[in-house]
Amino acid sequence: MPPACRLTLPRRLRERTGAAARLTTLVLCAAASAQMPDPPGQARPGEKPKNEAYLFAHMMDDDYWRLYYSVSLDGLHWTLLNGGKRVFEDYRGHADICRGPDGRYYLVGNRGDDRPDINFWVSDDLIAWKKFGDYTPDLKGIPDYPKALSRIGAPKLFFDEAASRFLLTWHTPHDLGKTDLPEPYWASQRTIYVLSRDLKTFSDPPRRLFDWDMATIDTIVRREGERYYAFVKDERYPTLDWTTGKTIRICSAATLLGPYTEPGPPVSPGFREAPTLIPSPDGSAWYLYYEQYPGVSYGLSVAARLSGPWFQASGGTPRKEFNKYEVTAKARHGSMRPISRKEYDALTAHFGK
Repeated sequence: MPPACRLTLPRRLRERTGAAARLTTLVLCAAASAQMPDPPGQARPGEKPKNEAYLFAHMMDDDYWRLYYSVSLDGLHWTLLNGGKRVFEDYRGHADICRGPDGRYYLVGNRGDDRPDINFWVSDDLIAWKKFGDYTPDLKGIPDYPKALSRIGAPKLFFDEAASRFLLTWHTPHDLGKTDLPEPYWASQRTIYVLSRDLKTFSDPPRRLFDWDMATIDTIVRREGERYYAFVKDERYPTLDWTTGKTIRICSAATLLGPYTEPGPPVSPGFREAPTLIPSPDGSAWYLYYEQYPGVSYGLSVAARLSGPWFQASGGTPRKEFNKYEVTAKARHGSMRPISRKEYDALTAHFGK
């Protein structure tokens, strides 16, 4: 037992012997220190990380739809840039950034759920963005989705290197008709997609990504090995009949467009959304962040493989000794991605911590 811990115990307890006394000592010591393991995946001292730094492009609770940056060197502790001001005034949406086949970064957004268009910007350095184009999906033409409403939520981009094409996803609700479901608008959401090789022309018509019928929003797709994984928010309201409501769940497929398995058990607590995923610095683990809404805090689940098992790390608490990660206060929906140390240095030099 560490000397510092021994000194906190009563003398009579330190002088006692036997298994019961030793067990009591260990319990009291653990309670006093309240320490827990750090999340796995960090590079060892002196070891060059595979993933040198990270960018979190997000909105703020008091400035919804607008673009802010936070950065991190370990994927766990995040620092807000630009003095807490917007980094790009033209942007609207739930920020999502992916890197294209040309090495440039593509940012997707939309001007509002009730606006018909999805918008794209492009950047060489994540600092200066210029408009790249717009896409207006034909929501009425979605097969087997005849009652789609004219709404577009949270567009997301994924570039599939295997097929050299972009997957663009978003969620669109439909008219449920007469129903006793709570929150029928959100219960009617389904994940829609199109494909594109250049973000100029798109597959037609848009289609539903999943064969099974369940409310989903904020879907992101990633690939590990030969398998694709879709992270979704189960958007039904939690009830005794639907205990997984408002949690983050994962499904997978052998191909980009599926068919995807039905979602597995929740990997987050309830009332979490906007999942975003990064590899750890040493590449041995995955960090899955999700927002506790509205703008309360971020949670973190960790796994060695996207197939799991996942565990939840401790953070976002008033007790600093319990926080194994710290996300920018009041940060809301966005996307995290690895960046190089050179890009990190350029961002911090341009915007300032």
